Amino acid sequence: MKPGPTSPREPVSVLVFGAHPDDVEFGCGGVVARETAAGRAVHLVVCSRGESGSHGTPAIRTVEAEKAAGLLGATVEFIELDGDSHLEIRAAHAVKLAGILRRLRPAMVLAPSIVENQHPDHAKLGRLVRDGARLARYGGVAEIRDLPPHVIGQLLFYAITPEAEPADITPVLIDVSPPEILEAWKAAMEAHASQVAARQYVEMQITRARVRGLRAGIGHAIALFPNDPLVLDSLAPARRSARW
Repeated sequence: MKPGPTSPREPVSVLVFGAHPDDVEFGCGGVVARETAAGRAVHLVVCSRGESGSHGTPAIRTVEAEKAAGLLGATVEFIELDGDSHLEIRAAHAVKLAGILRRLRPAMVLAPSIVENQHPDHAKLGRLVRDGARLARYGGVAEIRDLPPHVIGQLLFYAITPEAEPADITPVLIDVSPPEILEAWKAAMEAHASQVAARQYVEMQITRARVRGLRAGIGHAIALFPNDPLVLDSLAPARRSARW
């Protein structure tokens, strides 16, 4: 099957979860663009259709999300949990996400940060993805026993707003400075026309990345926050730092 808006290429290198149709693009769209530009398959899982939003209908926001994913070079699917602004921490949800992890078998997983001072769906989804990543390892989970267990390489959190950035985790900075990456990221954010018409979301996220980049001696950067310590095979991948 030719990859389309809801058919991920296999194997999936990076799996990104978002609570709402625009979370991934605003929170870490530049990272997605950087990964797909390098030839890695990225798939997005959106866990509502923005039913409770102040702007745009679920149908409009679904179309916007599909367009944005295409601009980033990613595929996207939608799943139903409790609905926008009604998400609850449930074992059944964690198992459902574990099933997705087993089906797609990603090396890396991105999810919203678990800091509570943000939209409650964001923090709750981050916790559910963390729980699901652990449950995906266990072969005896009855609901997903037909899929082989899967252990991800790393879970990284992204922060959609400055307030959502974990204060107790040293971030990993992803350089999104190349013009083609910035253009793809900006276009993906602008694809959410129902949202960017209400506030200057695009300018805010580009400015955040610019400040991060300047502090690191590069053009633009997006921060990701590891759930667990990163393990490197050697010092070579760590040759760059944010001090300059």
